[in-house]
Amino acid sequence: MKPIRAVSVFCIVFLLASTAWSGPPAAMSVQVQTGQVRSEPSFLGAVLASLAYGDRIDVIGQQGDWMEVAVPGGSRGWMHRSALTKKKVVLNAGWQDVGTGASSDELALAGKGFNAETEGLFRERHRQADFLWVDRMERFVVYPEEMLAFLKEGGVKPLKGGAR
Repeated sequence: MKPIRAVSVFCIVFLLASTAWSGPPAAMSVQVQTGQVRSEPSFLGAVLASLAYGDRIDVIGQQGDWMEVAVPGGSRGWMHRSALTKKKVVLNAGWQDVGTGASSDELALAGKGFNAETEGLFRERHRQADFLWVDRMERFVVYPEEMLAFLKEGGVKPLKGGAR
């Protein structure tokens, strides 16, 4: 009976220790053009800060799909995990001064494997597709205040923390 008890205690201690060590990564990179740090773990939380593609941040906690982050300068907030990557994003030295004509959108997409050549191949293979509305939609800008007013008017109360 004692060996079973010892094995049980060992398993419990092992599980507790591994859970304590399996927290979120200590540092991540922003993998979107502009990463928004929000006041709460919701896309409707107030934007506290905006981070650029490639910026490194410290992750101090996690709630669902949301990472609690420490922003340079000392403040804390929340970023959705889809905006972050464990990889260290490195831009070539002097990239801002290089006259490539690439926008920050194009740089972010290129980091994910998309470029003008890939888009051209897709358009060539799908000649019947009309990209007019896709191109127009890319230019739409919805400000957080407008989105909140729209949701409030419709009586929508979003779930927080990545709950579904």
